[in-house]
Amino acid sequence: MSDFFEKVREQYQKEMPFVLYCKPHSDAIIGMFQQNDTLFNVVDFTEKGFVFASFDGKRIHLIPEKESEIIGIIREKGEADVFEKKEKLHNESDRINFEKLVKKGIQAIENQEFKKVVLSRKEIIELENFDLVATFEKLVQLYPNTFVYCYYHPKVGIWLGATPEQLVKANVNVFETMALAGTQKDYGSEEIVWEKKEKEEQQFVTDYIVDQLREVTLEVSVTEPYSLKAGSVWHLKTDIWGVLNSGFSLKQVVDLLHPTPAVCGLPKEVSKAFIVENENYDRTFYTGFLGELNTSFATDSVSSSLFVNLRCMQIRDSQAHLYMGCGITKDSIPENEWIESVNKSMTMKRAFE
Repeated sequence: MSDFFEKVREQYQKEMPFVLYCKPHSDAIIGMFQQNDTLFNVVDFTEKGFVFASFDGKRIHLIPEKESEIIGIIREKGEADVFEKKEKLHNESDRINFEKLVKKGIQAIENQEFKKVVLSRKEIIELENFDLVATFEKLVQLYPNTFVYCYYHPKVGIWLGATPEQLVKANVNVFETMALAGTQKDYGSEEIVWEKKEKEEQQFVTDYIVDQLREVTLEVSVTEPYSLKAGSVWHLKTDIWGVLNSGFSLKQVVDLLHPTPAVCGLPKEVSKAFIVENENYDRTFYTGFLGELNTSFATDSVSSSLFVNLRCMQIRDSQAHLYMGCGITKDSIPENEWIESVNKSMTMKRAFE
């Protein structure tokens, strides 16, 4: 295992692209070490490798399977307490600005511009002696039921995350996806109670995804919503799966799903326009998607497993840029959305404790 992470450090020192990742509930860590510094891109989703895409879909980068050395190891299991220490005081202007943004979103919903919008903010924290490998290992230990990754390309930068949301999993014409919305902090209670706002938000997301997929599928199946724990927060989740019609491609499915109402809003285009106009920062790869594209090195068949880039951060100039968003509906309360965003920010901050 030490040899594996030593290779990671050497690759990083040489400024050569790589990605490390661990799938939900898996003991395996996969490393893809690109053998040159070319910035490859996905064109039609027939490529094979690891994809890393931006929120706006204009940048869909690839670490190609055929250009990379691929190594897998079994991770060392350890216990990690996901309950946070007492959070430090936040910048008051950040709180005021975010609550203003949420109020603006609620007003737009009341004006019937859209039904839901996901509004986000960025928080920057100073780092001392940042250790890329140690941070990744800590995230894997803390959040074993999420997709944990560390992506590096000298022309893109360093990103790490632990996302609970799958965009789509596909094998030939069979696919799986999910609707994930609603958030509350874990206080140790065995019974999770969801308010009307969270239930409504979850239903928006589920209905949208099912309606979109009916255009390209023979059949779609949906579970009842259930609670899913991701670190120190709970979400509402619905599993969705089915069979694609012949002739429909993975690219068409991704185009239909991304960005989902869980990270953008509903309807998609008007809520996306509101985000771009009002958030006052570029999300870049936050709420984009990433993961295995048509890979065959881990299984006997070619499959894809893509995740939404949530609970993530970019490392730049001895700083961590953290990203967190909240689903806004007509029943949202700005003060509560701020608190939710603070709870989500702790997912990444725990990696530095």
